[in-house]
Amino acid sequence: MMNKQALLDKVRTVKRAHEKMLLSKPNVVGVGIGFRFQEGRRTDSFAIVVMVRRKQPVSQLAPEDVIPAEIDGVPVDVQETGEFEAQT
Repeated sequence: MMNKQALLDKVRTVKRAHEKMLLSKPNVVGVGIGFRFQEGRRTDSFAIVVMVRRKQPVSQLAPEDVIPAEIDGVPVDVQETGEFEAQT
């Protein structure tokens, strides 16, 4: 079992390698690292967090637009954030 720092380093490496691909998908507004949420509760597991304007059922997405649940062994958590805009 990896220690927390090794796990976080792996998540960072995988995020860097796949960030551009994830950001190219429609509805994606950001990619980060955070804790995975399951059933509305935060877990202690690190994940690549993919922020979307609005969550949609997989059945309504084109196959190439589906965000995988895991990339290179790292969990991916899709979180609905809405649109981001800069404040002036």
